[in-house]
Amino acid sequence: MTTFVIKSACFSDLESLNDLMFELHDEHHLQSPELFKTAEEIEQEKSIARYIDDPECLVYVAKQGDEIIGFISGHFCELVSTVSQPVMMGSVDELYVLPEFRKQGTAQALINKIESTFSDYGAKQMFVEVWHFNQGAISLYEKQGFAHHIHYLRKPLS
Repeated sequence: MTTFVIKSACFSDLESLNDLMFELHDEHHLQSPELFKTAEEIEQEKSIARYIDDPECLVYVAKQGDEIIGFISGHFCELVSTVSQPVMMGSVDELYVLPEFRKQGTAQALINKIESTFSDYGAKQMFVEVWHFNQGAISLYEKQGFAHHIHYLRKPLS
């Protein structure tokens, strides 16, 4: 099993975090290029640096020595809907672990860390969106206690 530590991300982690974000978005694009922009396109529009700057956002990294082997990002907000009760929530926005470090407890440790912080700050529920093709992630989140709460369906119109 891999030995790693979980810590809050800082600006000195940005180069590695940007590389991992690129890998995450590239994996999505390769799985479903008709739905996902390329990692290069996303890189131009989205930076994890804004999460490090924002007090309502969190970024944790898993480090093995000096190497970042995974990260999780998320944010706090109040879920407000015309049909459901409002609830303070934490949202997992991205989770990525380098392929060679998967299935070794890294993702679980990152989820546990962000969940603990969400709870400490008063969140009552935690949410995550996972694409259907990512069955490994779905299984991981279910093992961590997540359950389906809504089905978001899609149909192409020709």
